[in-house]
Amino acid sequence: MTEYRKYGGRTSLRQETTVTIGEFVERDVRLHPPALTPGYKTSILRSPRQALLSPRNTLSEITGPVFNGKDLGAKDNDLILNFAKAGLPIGERLIVHGYVRDEFGNPVSGALVEVWQANAGGRYRHKNDQYLAPIDPNFGGCGRMLTDHNGYYVFRTIKPGPYPWANSANAWRPAHIHMSLSADGWAQRLITQLYFEGDPLIERCPIAATIPSIDQVRSLIAHEDPSNDVPFDARTYRFDVTLRGRRATFFENTIPGASR
Repeated sequence: MTEYRKYGGRTSLRQETTVTIGEFVERDVRLHPPALTPGYKTSILRSPRQALLSPRNTLSEITGPVFNGKDLGAKDNDLILNFAKAGLPIGERLIVHGYVRDEFGNPVSGALVEVWQANAGGRYRHKNDQYLAPIDPNFGGCGRMLTDHNGYYVFRTIKPGPYPWANSANAWRPAHIHMSLSADGWAQRLITQLYFEGDPLIERCPIAATIPSIDQVRSLIAHEDPSNDVPFDARTYRFDVTLRGRRATFFENTIPGASR
């Protein structure tokens, strides 16, 4: 393990905040979809054709930006209000929350969680989205938040609608929310999406079909969490995220794999 001082997204030996960092555990490629999956057509042109290399981590991989809560707005994690102008957005009101941990069960604090999604009709607020569903004037479809010291995050939103896409003649994407996570190091960077429990379109989705095991598919599904519903307001879903963990030297009184 190596000790560096980090501040404001840069690494320096002269700053006041000291963190201990080290290499990340090698990614287990068996848990991820193969890069080339012809059933998901856009993977054909953008997938590598040569075997991937796995070099040792350098400072570029084991460090990353440091995020400050003061840089975020008060409504950044409230997609119901952060774009509303003349009223509230249309659709089913949701709360999504969960924990970001590494593969050893350690909480990942101070991680930036960014989300973006379609509106209740299944349309993104983007010039390239020409789906016939109307734009909601009070819904922007994006937000961000930081995890707390326990790795916890939470945001409010409108449940996105499914939408057609050009993978085949009658292909529909399940309702989903895109997520980008930036944590302690660039090697931990994760871009993923969450689906919703009970959606019949998941099992017919060519993207979800690229995932090698049913357990991994389930890890992308947010589950209903009725104990945290807000009565007469919003339903709640729980979605936990696992990022890569760092290598560490274990001592005699430390159990490998246990939370530290």
